[in-house]
Amino acid sequence: MDPECWERLTVLHTHVESEVSRLLQRRHDLGLSEYRALCRLTAQPDGELRMQDLAARIGLNQSSVSRLAARLESAALTRRDHCDGDRRGVYLVITDAGRERCAEARATYTTGLAEALAAAAVADAEMAPLIAALSG
Repeated sequence: MDPECWERLTVLHTHVESEVSRLLQRRHDLGLSEYRALCRLTAQPDGELRMQDLAARIGLNQSSVSRLAARLESAALTRRDHCDGDRRGVYLVITDAGRERCAEARATYTTGLAEALAAAAVADAEMAPLIAALSG
């Protein structure tokens, strides 16, 4: 891959993430990582994931996911639970309020992502074909 193209792609990613994050924070009082965590938990049949698995699925280290879990718990969007077979294993479990907040934020995320990508395609015509492919 052309290094310049890669650099433009990373700038695009950063810009789009920033726009979507700003919308989620303003409209739903959720950070982007918090939203992603709620989505991952919602997608689980039992609504729970081990903290280390959640960290891997949303691209955070253990320390960051612990702080994220604390924020979600203090907002009553999740709760922690211990593994029956291994008391060291800690799960993050989504609450009904967490499911509701995630569902409310999903439209904002989807719309914000589409709008940010569309604006980026107009701003950078060379990236427009890639953005179109990403937009499906």
